[in-house]
Amino acid sequence: MPNLRIEDPAMRERVQTFLDRSGLGPRKPRVVPLTGDASDRKYFRVLVPNATSIVLAVHPAPFDFATLPFVNVAELLTQMPIPVPAILGHEDALGILALEDLGDVTLQAHLGTAPHADHHALYRQAVGLIAVIQRHGATLVSDKYQPYRVAFDVEKLTWEMDFFIKHFVEAYRGAAFTDSARVALRQELGTIVEELAAEPRVLCHRDYHSRNLMLRNGRLFVIDFQDARMGPDTYDLVSLLRDSYVDIPESVADDLQAYFLALKGQAGGETEFRRRFDLMALQRNLKALGTFGYQTTARGNPVYIQYMPRTLRYVRTNLDRYTRFARLRELLGHYVEELR
Repeated sequence: MPNLRIEDPAMRERVQTFLDRSGLGPRKPRVVPLTGDASDRKYFRVLVPNATSIVLAVHPAPFDFATLPFVNVAELLTQMPIPVPAILGHEDALGILALEDLGDVTLQAHLGTAPHADHHALYRQAVGLIAVIQRHGATLVSDKYQPYRVAFDVEKLTWEMDFFIKHFVEAYRGAAFTDSARVALRQELGTIVEELAAEPRVLCHRDYHSRNLMLRNGRLFVIDFQDARMGPDTYDLVSLLRDSYVDIPESVADDLQAYFLALKGQAGGETEFRRRFDLMALQRNLKALGTFGYQTTARGNPVYIQYMPRTLRYVRTNLDRYTRFARLRELLGHYVEELR
């Protein structure tokens, strides 16, 4: 019998059924849980004697493989080509997708053990993949692929700012807004949203940070890409260089921004790009704080609290850097002491 370390009886039965249907059950595999992301999906590694391990992505409900966002975006990225995990099988009724096992070493984990010289090379590799996504994303445009049908438009960016207000400022920090303060804050955030939504759009991974880059044999693989959409060319670079999970020296971030522009044939435009980068970073980091607040208060998952201070420092730095944000800093600082 397989050795399944799965506490939920219903999920254990689904995984057991998948193993039986795939022919793995009689081989007595060992199934162990993996650390998941902030979604409702659960991940398990299937260790099969004398065979290559695989990973099962167990969705909360049945799905249609042909319309599954992960599958759709994986096909798009593979054409570029961007290294992504291979899809090895699926059982729609069970809500299970079988994936290539890329191991346990994320870029975040590797940074804690590797010499600093390795850090820079890996980040240049990561930046290079962003450039590939943007370049080939512009040539593979098709309604067949879902990322071309959704974008960081005014509606989406506004929703994210309201999410930050609700789940970080109100739910996590316990703020009680007056009507006038709420209107004023949304107006200030609205100017950022309008400017970002008006920028030319490229294909964006949408969550391109050190936890979603897996390292295997010196090569980075991209995961968690199912929410890809169109947005500013700064978006993925901001996700990578203003990462809530790791510290990147400012000099290194500056060098990587210049490298990115060189790859795009836009060397010399660093000043204007930096302004747009910082604007995107402010929105993106506020959105991240909303996610951390939501995970903590609504989902009872306190693991993200440790990443709030770094993210707040990013926000404070950008609020201080530009005089245009003086009013926004005043409004936020009234409720979030780190931003005063």
